[in-house]
Amino acid sequence: MRVLLTGMSGTGKSSVVRELRRRGFRAYDADDDGYAEPATDGVWRWRVGKVSQLLEGAADEPLFFAGCSEEQAQFHWDVTVLLTAPNTLILERLASRTTNRFGKSAGERERILADMRDVEPLLRRSADVVVETTEPLACVTDRVLDAASAAGRP
Repeated sequence: MRVLLTGMSGTGKSSVVRELRRRGFRAYDADDDGYAEPATDGVWRWRVGKVSQLLEGAADEPLFFAGCSEEQAQFHWDVTVLLTAPNTLILERLASRTTNRFGKSAGERERILADMRDVEPLLRRSADVVVETTEPLACVTDRVLDAASAAGRP
């Protein structure tokens, strides 16, 4: 079972990965775990070979992978979960987070808001489940696990 957690910066992907790990699940973050790198145009892209290798090793237990990149369309996901939040909350999270520097500059924040406007609607169309991350992390993680369970495996 391969579960993609996708969404814009600041929606809580990394936090959900940490909570899934705390609960004993195999969960990976494209940015934090070395599955992404900056391309020559400055945009972060997935290391397709490395992601492929990880997904090939997915066994009977669920594997959760968090990230948002054009490359995500190259892979088969049993479930795609879009994490989303209101723009004001995303901007608050970006300003206060200490685990990732992206989103600190005005230009980066403008890019994130443009992605919310232009990219998130595309992600919504391809998502199996949309989860608002305005609830406590435990509730959001429960919703992600419910989506994986509904796809066929508890």
